[in-house]
Amino acid sequence: MSGDARAGGGWSRRRFVGAVAGAALPASAACGTRPAARAPEAAAERGTPTTAARPSGPRPLHIGTYTSVEGGGRGIGLATYDPVTGRITGTGTLTGVADPSYLAVHPDGRTLYAVSEREDGAVTAVRTADHAILGSRGTGGAAPCHLSVHPSGRWLLSAHYTSGSVAVHPIASSGALGERTDLVTHTSPGPGPGQDGPHAHQVVTSPDGGHVLAVDLGTDTVHTYRLDEQKGTLREVAQAHTRPGAGPRHLTFHPGGRYAYLANELDNTVAVCAYEPATGRLTIGEPQSTGTGEGTSYPAQILVTADGSYAFLANRGHNSLARYAVEGGGARLRLLGTVAVGGDFPRQIAFSPDGRLLFAANQRSGSVSVFHVDGSGELRLAGEPFASPVAVCALPL
Repeated sequence: MSGDARAGGGWSRRRFVGAVAGAALPASAACGTRPAARAPEAAAERGTPTTAARPSGPRPLHIGTYTSVEGGGRGIGLATYDPVTGRITGTGTLTGVADPSYLAVHPDGRTLYAVSEREDGAVTAVRTADHAILGSRGTGGAAPCHLSVHPSGRWLLSAHYTSGSVAVHPIASSGALGERTDLVTHTSPGPGPGQDGPHAHQVVTSPDGGHVLAVDLGTDTVHTYRLDEQKGTLREVAQAHTRPGAGPRHLTFHPGGRYAYLANELDNTVAVCAYEPATGRLTIGEPQSTGTGEGTSYPAQILVTADGSYAFLANRGHNSLARYAVEGGGARLRLLGTVAVGGDFPRQIAFSPDGRLLFAANQRSGSVSVFHVDGSGELRLAGEPFASPVAVCALPL
């Protein structure tokens, strides 16, 4: 559940939040950042940036939006950013991709992938060198809101909010997508209070590469699958359940690979999870504060620094970024405080590849904020936010 945007002529529950909250611009959810040396999966899940040498000269930035809403974008926003100052400069728009609300990049950096968050869902491949569209494939699910690339670079995984399903597409050596090889739909357990059925909100691969995890907001469940890397099919091996009504939205792993952190959208909490690489079993811990006080703040996405020392959580209703110290080798989160995001409704956050900048896509204000990240976990706003229509995903490469 994320915001208000019209998809395929109907209102999905995840798009309705912004409308009832009185958003000036339509609201919705997600995106990420290019894996650098580690080559993990997808953009928005890049919660473990590297500490590589800072690049020189402008770097590419892609911005996801909704094209089917009033005041929305015309496609994928194209820009560059200065890796030292964080300043963003717009360079145009890639048209031809409808409602590209979430973006991810291939581990080799040569291909960008975008969802089309509509009832008749699709995923599109774009060559990053010249922004040539390599083709689109139907996902078989409704309203895909998240996608990620398997670390092998051979499979694209997508999660569908409205249909509560996860799809797999093969990736050719050119970066283009083949026909779907699998589609699994979540059916149980039953939804918690105020939830109307399965709503897959994210799909990621564990750091060890052994399991695919799908976070379902509608059934308060994280599903763990084994991916057959020859056939491109998923087999469920475990389920983890939050308390009823938590509404889990996004999961990110600690770089040590034994813990993960789960942002719960509906009950405004975050939880530390223990992960067993051998079995894929996830054990969800007690809910913790997001630093926003009473009321619903719709936490969106959580990231962890490359050294595993700090975590940052986007709080949409509170319009802030919560800062946590990570302790006990990943086993504990200690809330340090919150920082104003400089925009309205931060839908998604992502690190630059070197981990020194943090980007926040602010949906309702139509802007992207950039922060400097220092070694003590402090965040410092890097100038004025960059204006971009209904910005729901920022992907710095």
